[in-house]
Amino acid sequence: MICLGIESTAHTFGVGIMDGEEVLANETSMYKPSEGGIHPREAAEHHSKVCDEVMGNALREAEISREDIDLVAFSKGPGLPPCLRTGAVFARSLALSLDVPIVGVNHCIAHIEIGKLKTNAEDPVTLYVSGGNTQVIALSAGKYRVFGEVLDTPVGNALDKFGRKAGLDHPGGPKVEKLAAKGSNYIELPYSIKGMDMSFSGLMTEAMRKLDDEDLEDICYSLQETMFAMLTEAVERAMAHAGKDEVLLTGGVAANKRLQEMLDTMCSERDASFYTVPYELAGDNGAMMAWLGLLKYKTSEGDELEDTAFIQNWRTDDVEVVWDK
Repeated sequence: MICLGIESTAHTFGVGIMDGEEVLANETSMYKPSEGGIHPREAAEHHSKVCDEVMGNALREAEISREDIDLVAFSKGPGLPPCLRTGAVFARSLALSLDVPIVGVNHCIAHIEIGKLKTNAEDPVTLYVSGGNTQVIALSAGKYRVFGEVLDTPVGNALDKFGRKAGLDHPGGPKVEKLAAKGSNYIELPYSIKGMDMSFSGLMTEAMRKLDDEDLEDICYSLQETMFAMLTEAVERAMAHAGKDEVLLTGGVAANKRLQEMLDTMCSERDASFYTVPYELAGDNGAMMAWLGLLKYKTSEGDELEDTAFIQNWRTDDVEVVWDK
């Protein structure tokens, strides 16, 4: 069965095509603001302008035609309402024109499931880190339970905000990582973790205050070390609580090599296995929507059109994981 997946939760519009477990195509176009962070209306306008082009590129990459598509899946939430609406309308139009089923899927869970598929992780504690989300998740009693999460600014967003303040190009996370690799002097920054929940706003603000007095490379190094130590601590606690011996790192920030290194070291010390999603599937993309759409369709079939409205704050732990039984 061939599924076309549509991603539109935030800055990225993506179309992925999967035939069973094989990724046939995974095309994206990213909205980049001229200044500041994401402007939801502008991002949605970007998605509307590029949707046909991105889908055409995906069909050519997959070497199939529209008529070969058996199922349409799309990101139903969580995300920015104008962006979600654009993707949902595009998905409905495509499904109706092709007379094929449509499935709305949870963006966060799509990151987990594509990671499990591509790494062969079986039952991991997942650290999901991106611009809009930071969660420590594990499957328990038929749902992906959130064992810990950010209380304010997600890690990817925090890195981007710091990057803008430091004059770095958007997105700031990769630029911070490169500068951090050249730093060596640790600067004391707030370390705020409450149980397994984290707060990054105070840490980010203090790092910004240091910009006039400290070397930028050392600030980036210290920012990463502090943030990632908090994340690693929360993951280790979740492993002990849930009795898991695997860790999966997924989401856009999963591409960060230092975060991978810290989690891998922790897992080695616990005789646990560490997995990270492949780089090309770490950020928001349509292939992960297509894969979760296939999983969901095989167990619950398609959605009625009236049930395909987006859900802005669709919690990871609100979804019953019927495909994993």
